[in-house]
Amino acid sequence: MYITITAQKLGGNYSQSSADFAEYLEKENQGLEQEDLELFFNQYGDEIEAKDVVKEIDGNTAKLKKKEPKFYSITVSPSKYELSKLKNNSEDLKKYTRAIMHDYARSFNREINGKPITVDNIKYFAKIEHQRTFKGTDKQVKENQPFATKILQLKSDIRKIENNQLDGNIMKMKSQIIKLEAEAPHQQNGKRIVQGMKKSGNQSHIHIIVSRKDASNTVSLSPGSKYKASEVMMNGKLVKRGFDRDSFFTKAENTFDKTFGYKRNYAESYKSKKDFIKNPKQYFITLLGLPASEKAIAFNILSKSGFPILSIPTSQTQMALKTIRALKRGVDVAIKSGSIGI
Repeated sequence: MYITITAQKLGGNYSQSSADFAEYLEKENQGLEQEDLELFFNQYGDEIEAKDVVKEIDGNTAKLKKKEPKFYSITVSPSKYELSKLKNNSEDLKKYTRAIMHDYARSFNREINGKPITVDNIKYFAKIEHQRTFKGTDKQVKENQPFATKILQLKSDIRKIENNQLDGNIMKMKSQIIKLEAEAPHQQNGKRIVQGMKKSGNQSHIHIIVSRKDASNTVSLSPGSKYKASEVMMNGKLVKRGFDRDSFFTKAENTFDKTFGYKRNYAESYKSKKDFIKNPKQYFITLLGLPASEKAIAFNILSKSGFPILSIPTSQTQMALKTIRALKRGVDVAIKSGSIGI
């Protein structure tokens, strides 16, 4: 499970309205028939149109300053292992979204009118998407770029030869292009991965737009990093405040497992990432201490995420600090992937 919480971007060319973001989330609906559209939904309704989302979010910003985020974006990306447990991606992910928004509400350490915050206090809209495309910042695109540059230059030279602006052997150049296409390190379905190419496999994920203000438009509820869970002295008492991201991520993971009967391996758990960051030695010791069947699954998950499994020590006595540091560099790549990160 990979979950991110991002504040609305402000300044530059970004609008004070949620219209740009809502329009971005409509990209998959372009060219589809009415019955095939994926519309927005919230806790209590389906088939909500983008214009109504914008109206509700933009109209719920009382007393917020110009430079304060008006909404937050939550992206929830289940791994391919988690998605395999779903029977109907759209309906099951809607069900899951509504469940984790209860978790979201319970992760705020504050009250409204003397009562704990519930999902009824949260104004949000969500949308299911089923496609992802490679971005210019993706590792596959970046590592393919030297090949792309050479191919682009060859194609430019071919056009110049055809226009009598340059001398050269077109057939030889076309052969070079074919060779470069095949030699590019990252391929998908026999083709060089390029920016904008759709990713293969099940790519279903959830986008949630959450108003900064509560449903009554009177209380500010921020899940931003500046407002993380903390304790302060108020009237002589130690009081919790802010938003507990650790709690939300853990609850969201547990909710998925309970809802869909998913048996989560340590290597794909939120706890494993926390262990890895705070105590890498303990992380690897825990991996090695798993039962044989679970350890095999963990290593399989890590290997498919780009982790050099062959270099893992076979016993705890081999977990020297130097070895841990070398392994940490490899697992850092794997743990940031959508399959095991959160």
